[in-house]
Amino acid sequence: MYVLSVNLGRPHVADHTGSPTGTGIDKRPAAGPVRVAAPGPKGTAGSGLAGDAVCDRRHHGGNDQAVYSFAREDLDAWETDLGRPLRNGVFGENLTTSGLDVNGARIGERWRIGSGLLLEVCGARVPCRTFAGWLGEKGWLKRFTRRAAPGAYLRVIEPGEIRAGDPVTIVERPDHEVSVSFLFRALTLEPELLSRVLAAGDALAPEARETAVKRSSQGAGRV
Repeated sequence: MYVLSVNLGRPHVADHTGSPTGTGIDKRPAAGPVRVAAPGPKGTAGSGLAGDAVCDRRHHGGNDQAVYSFAREDLDAWETDLGRPLRNGVFGENLTTSGLDVNGARIGERWRIGSGLLLEVCGARVPCRTFAGWLGEKGWLKRFTRRAAPGAYLRVIEPGEIRAGDPVTIVERPDHEVSVSFLFRALTLEPELLSRVLAAGDALAPEARETAVKRSSQGAGRV
C-alpha cells in the first residue's frame, strides 16, 4: 500500500462553481515533498496540504476535510466505464493511492504515511455540482452516488511531509461496521442506516454525526 501521487490544486474560475474565487478541484501531482498539517476549523481554513487551494470554504476544507484520498483502482474502474483516461488527481483527490481499500476503511482508522504523517479517516466525499461540471459526464452525480465508492476524507493527527511513493501503513482499525462506503450510503441513498453510523463514535465528522443524531431522534419519536 502506497501513495502514487500527492496532488495539489490551483484556483481557477469556472461556470460550474458558485464560489466567486473559483475552484481548486483541478489537482495535479506535486513534484516533491508536501507538508501536511491540520488547517483549522471549517469555514475559515482550507486544505491540510501546503500549496493546495480550497476556494469554497463554506462547504470544503477544514480539519475534517484536511485530506481527500481516492484509490487508483477506483479511478481505473471509472476509466473503463467512461471510456476515457483519468489521470491522478482528476477527481480532486489529494492522495491517489495504490493497494489500499479506501472505501472499505473504517471511520476512525488511522494511516501512517511516510516517516511522520498520521491521518485518521473521518468522512466520505459527497459529490457536488462543481464535481459534476468538472467531469462533464451526463448524470454524473447519480452515477457516482450509486457506486458508493466516494473516497475518504481524513483529518491530521500528527503533521508531516509526504511524497509519491511513500508507504501507507494501517496502524489502527476500529472494531465497528462503519466504513467510508457504509457512511456514504447512509448519507445518500440509504438513510435508514444513519442510526448505525453513530457506532463510529468521536471519530465521525461532526456534520455526519449531527445528521445521524437527528435521524435517530426522529426514529425514536415514531416508536
